[in-house]
Amino acid sequence: MSPKPLFASADDPAAGHDRAAQFGIRAERDVMVAMRDGVKIAVDIYRPDAPGRFPALLAFGVHNKEIQGPEYFSGSSQPAWSSLWTGHMEAGDTRFFVSRGYGHLIGSPRGFGKSEDGGSREWDSYDLIEWIAQLPWCDGQVGMIGIGAFGAEQILAAKRQPPHLKAIFPYDPRGAYGSLGGFRDEYPGGVLHLFRYLLDHSSSAHRTQTSIALSLEREAMWREAMNDPDFKMYPHLYNVLTQKGRHMPGLFDMLIDPYDNENTVNRSEAEFAKIKIPMYTGAGWYGYTYKTHLNGAQAYFSNIDTPKKLILTGPAQLDRPLCALRDEALRWYDHWFKGIETGIMREPAVRYWVMGENKWRQADDWPLPETQWTKLYLASWERLKFEPFVPASVDDEQPPDAFIQMPPTQTNKIEKLCFFSDPLPEDVLVAGPSALILYASIDQEDTNWIACLKDVGPDVSVRTVREGERERPGTLAARELTRGWLKASHRALDPERSKPWRPWHPLTRKARMPVKPHQINEYAIEILSTANLFRKQHRIGLEISFLDLPTGVAGATNAEYVPYHVASSKTTLHKIYHDAIRPSHLLLPIIPLEDK
Repeated sequence: MSPKPLFASADDPAAGHDRAAQFGIRAERDVMVAMRDGVKIAVDIYRPDAPGRFPALLAFGVHNKEIQGPEYFSGSSQPAWSSLWTGHMEAGDTRFFVSRGYGHLIGSPRGFGKSEDGGSREWDSYDLIEWIAQLPWCDGQVGMIGIGAFGAEQILAAKRQPPHLKAIFPYDPRGAYGSLGGFRDEYPGGVLHLFRYLLDHSSSAHRTQTSIALSLEREAMWREAMNDPDFKMYPHLYNVLTQKGRHMPGLFDMLIDPYDNENTVNRSEAEFAKIKIPMYTGAGWYGYTYKTHLNGAQAYFSNIDTPKKLILTGPAQLDRPLCALRDEALRWYDHWFKGIETGIMREPAVRYWVMGENKWRQADDWPLPETQWTKLYLASWERLKFEPFVPASVDDEQPPDAFIQMPPTQTNKIEKLCFFSDPLPEDVLVAGPSALILYASIDQEDTNWIACLKDVGPDVSVRTVREGERERPGTLAARELTRGWLKASHRALDPERSKPWRPWHPLTRKARMPVKPHQINEYAIEILSTANLFRKQHRIGLEISFLDLPTGVAGATNAEYVPYHVASSKTTLHKIYHDAIRPSHLLLPIIPLEDK
């Protein structure tokens, strides 16, 4: 074993767990494997160049396999801040696993890459796993590896229950409500964003463009989308719509039907029980930007009843080609496949990285059982206060705060309201999901609410009447932690599925409720999970806006996984109320700190 370093990194807590490399690599490229209906899919096989039988790890996903294996990339892995970082290189470190006694196979589902097209891909992973188990060098044990698209396929395979699939490691697995992800986890609050548009520009999933005939129902939805002034505001989105599914078909489907489906949710909830093998899932705090992976990992962990673990890594995306978490995955599979005592199942089920503190913590469940759900009340003069409003007092009615936002056809300026706590008298640990309850009105039929949680400071200043002390210093550093979103017309709640820290909005076409202009409504906004230690003298900050923008032109932006959202095309007045009658507040998961 390699010695464990003094400090672990934010993307791999098991640094130091390793076994010496023992084997060379034997490679077979573009092996064509027939599925049950005769369609052949392409697979690259890497296995130990030695006699004997070994367990196999399958990376199966839509991203081009030609940039996954060891032949393509021989240089160093690129961190998230590298200009050469490419998100689709997610299949895992072939040399690492093969040299330590595992086969590593990388395949493409039908219709992608070199695989043949036609029929349904529903059983491709099942058939491929069972084919792998019969290979003469395989010992009959098959696991799966890879993140993102490769993680989502692991979940689908586990639901289909191939007999030789023994354990999975689906990090960044996509959403839990839908097949290979779905609307709810990818678009929380029903606010649309451009992740799929930005991703498709990278051409990581090679698909054939064909002429698509729409059903009468989809034709009507398409015409409705073509007339949507918010979509027409974005030329690059309107361009996709005009091509009627021949270009970026997944994005097209979302644009013409931007809603969740109750049947999809019911089916997904029923399928949680079909996952019966050990699962190690997770995501990172970076995942709040494109949501689906962070939401999916937590939902799967909460809803499956099998040996399971959850890891929540730091704020930076993992490196590419993927090397991070290889030690942790090796611990997982060495335990289940090789009978090596790695200690992994004697540890608490949850491990999470705490920003601000910059260390790993462990827990038995998520959200943490010891969470103290704490309200911070929005108040006048940009304040967040721990003290509640007092009924039958001057707190009963206070004037609202307000901002007016013009659409991106008229401005690049983002208007917002900002609220801040006083400098904290001691360290405060926040870990888990949050929620923002707003009592608000708008002067249009719809808007997007965007809530951003920030760590602001340090700040030893005071606010007094004296010159120079009347305002919070504008030079304070602010670090964004996470965000939440809600489209105003999707404010309806499902009371049976909702929790105080996770309001559940149906997000269906049927549940949509246009806003009556100037009417005060209650909006419950889910803020995605985070973990941060607010240090003494820092402030808790909350920003509320309705707009974000691409950082480039023609719809481009700096990173595909930090997408912008489809805004309203109308100038909109927003008013937020905060008083004893309408107590707008932020619900935070505060974790008691052990005595120092």
